Amino acid sequence: MLGPGGREHAIVRALLADPFVGEVHAAPGNAGIAADVPTHDIDANDPAVVTDLARRLGSDLVVIGPEAPLAAGVADALLDAGIPVFGPTKAAAQLEASKAFAKQVMASAGVPTAMARVAATDEEANEALCTFGAPYVVKDDGLAAGKGVVVTDDLDEARAHASACFRAGGTVVVEEYLDGPEVSLFVLSDGRTVVPLAPAQDFKRIADGDRGPNTGGMGAYSPLEWVPAGLVDEVVSRVAQPVIDEMAHRGTPFAGVLYVGLALTSRGMRVIEFNARFGDPETQAVLARLSTPLGGVLLAAAKGTLDQVDQLKWSPRTAVAVVLASENYPDAPATGRRVRGLRKAAKVDGAHVLHAGTALRDGKVVSAGGRVLAVVGLGDSLADARTTAYDSLSLIELEGGQFRTDIALRASRSEVTVTGPAAAPA
Repeated sequence: MLGPGGREHAIVRALLADPFVGEVHAAPGNAGIAADVPTHDIDANDPAVVTDLARRLGSDLVVIGPEAPLAAGVADALLDAGIPVFGPTKAAAQLEASKAFAKQVMASAGVPTAMARVAATDEEANEALCTFGAPYVVKDDGLAAGKGVVVTDDLDEARAHASACFRAGGTVVVEEYLDGPEVSLFVLSDGRTVVPLAPAQDFKRIADGDRGPNTGGMGAYSPLEWVPAGLVDEVVSRVAQPVIDEMAHRGTPFAGVLYVGLALTSRGMRVIEFNARFGDPETQAVLARLSTPLGGVLLAAAKGTLDQVDQLKWSPRTAVAVVLASENYPDAPATGRRVRGLRKAAKVDGAHVLHAGTALRDGKVVSAGGRVLAVVGLGDSLADARTTAYDSLSLIELEGGQFRTDIALRASRSEVTVTGPAAAPA
């Protein structure tokens, strides 16, 4: 398992629960992952170093968690060495690494998405912003760990974000604003066949009520009882399969997981973005409900045999993941602070703790990043799962730690609705 975060801890946990998986290693991992499996302190973005470790371990499958190793070509090096890998090649990972490229693929595949313009100068950005109007949506064209998007009613703020991207040597994508609730759907692919997982919804803003700057994600829940009937089938037929077919047609087949970020707008379903890996923190909630052993499914995707995989099975329970973040996240997160109460939190019935930005210092767990951990609560209802997650989180102590108190709250009150064409069964 390659990666250091909460998504990777969730995957490790799922692989350990697979009776057909004999051994799991992680690189570089974190304090929580290190308590579960052997970890290796390497540069996960170095293709040669990763390939050498996989050879030494005799790995049957390498699972790549974050986006950076994908963009660095780690999957390519592993494939060249004859090592099965779950994760797309550098060329295929452009679906995430370049939003402009993703728009081109969507256009060729006939995928419904927001109107957009690519801008490389302040003048081009300003023209696009004035064309689309408020709310303004400006996206850094490259990788930004979930924090390169600004959605604002303030034209000056939108211009400033675009200018900052230009000064860093990048370009931006300016889009029309998409209304309606958002949905995240992971779709596994072996380059030909696609297998969808259960939908989830995440919360990007730092503060309750969707206020404050965007983050990598402050929480998520799954399943979504309010989504229209047939939504998953519609996403597969109108989005995932056409994109996978288009990538194969271009000579860059996509094998791994395609994260489809959707808005269910008043004008119908629209794709917000693609990621080339499992999303964080949605993975924490989705995999908590997966009953089918994960290892065999990921191996099938790596070996091109997803068409032989039985339909996935899911727990009827609901999962809610709540992120605990460091003080000053997402700007300049404080690190090196003790994290206490982890054992007590893990003993709450129906809860488990997944580490993200943690490390060991003198045998004690300390914060080592912006998002420190996620507490996942399982329950027979969304309200029960929320209670479990927050009861467990209340036992964890981190000086200056911050978390949202409203993860899945509106959904638990049946306040999330879909209107317009997206509301009709597919």
